[in-house]
Amino acid sequence: MNRARFRDKAVLVTGGLGFIGSNLALRLLREGARVTVVDALVEGCGGNSYNLVEAVGAIRLIAADIGDSVAMAEALAGQQLIFNLAGEISHTNSVRFPERDLDLNARSHLRFLESCRRWAPQARIVYASSRQIYGTPQYLPVDERHPIQPSDFNGVHKFAAETYHRLFAAIHGLETVSLRLTNVYGPRQALHLPWQGFITTFVARALRGESLRVFGDGTQLRDMLYVDDAVEAFLRAALAPLPGRAHWLVCNVGGPRPLSLTEIARTIAGADVTHVPFPETSRLIDIGSYYADDRLLRSWTGWAPRVEFTEGIARTLAFYRDHAAIYLPQAADTADRLAARAHAVH
Repeated sequence: MNRARFRDKAVLVTGGLGFIGSNLALRLLREGARVTVVDALVEGCGGNSYNLVEAVGAIRLIAADIGDSVAMAEALAGQQLIFNLAGEISHTNSVRFPERDLDLNARSHLRFLESCRRWAPQARIVYASSRQIYGTPQYLPVDERHPIQPSDFNGVHKFAAETYHRLFAAIHGLETVSLRLTNVYGPRQALHLPWQGFITTFVARALRGESLRVFGDGTQLRDMLYVDDAVEAFLRAALAPLPGRAHWLVCNVGGPRPLSLTEIARTIAGADVTHVPFPETSRLIDIGSYYADDRLLRSWTGWAPRVEFTEGIARTLAFYRDHAAIYLPQAADTADRLAARAHAVH
């Protein structure tokens, strides 16, 4: 691997205080990039200033919403590559607060792309999309030709933002790549926000010595992607020449192999796993089994996931044991849920 791929490149990471964004920003810094991070630290979205504590002074940080055109004029000036990871990932919050999700995952991205067109038209933009846009799979593995049928507002708004990226490429000539990510896990994830996915709940409960509860019979499949592998996908997508004369591309990003939820839970917590009925709110948006066909990304960039779940979860648990006071506060989930509700109301 070429550790100098990004040497002296001016790079912007939106959502760079969040889970994947912070890991990406730190990796870019290690590879020699001049990194700017934009993050509004919206309550309940998982941003955490501690995520970049090891790079204080080395990464330029701008506290702003990506929809703020004045702030983005400053942030985008001179950027050569843009990694757009801002937004909300909660499926349950999107159902409870759909207009909030619309603001965070669609409107702000439309405004951001207008700023990119004005201030950084030469920069390739790599956008963090989601497997959630497919909804309940009609077949497995899911490829990029699968119908788009989101099962919640998060999927609707993520697809809207993905479409904005495609249209800005087609109409205005920007280069854009959208990566439809599967379930990503690893260090710097917001364990205190249970609405950010089952894996955060599993890891948090295991660290607190609590039994893991699997909804349903546990046979649902997921292809878990370790965050370092996700970061590598972003890096390769930023540099690989786009095929043919295209200005945009959409690719799935999957994990090494599908695992059942029961297997995932038992890898984390051993035998301390129970099965419980689906809560109604979760059952309504559950998609059943999902795993990706990501051959397009592999053939285009040469990328492949390298970290098996057993190894990745061991690294993850070790990280959180070392930083439990930061990432596992007992009362933060209530405070952030109240903040999310207040945001939705106002």
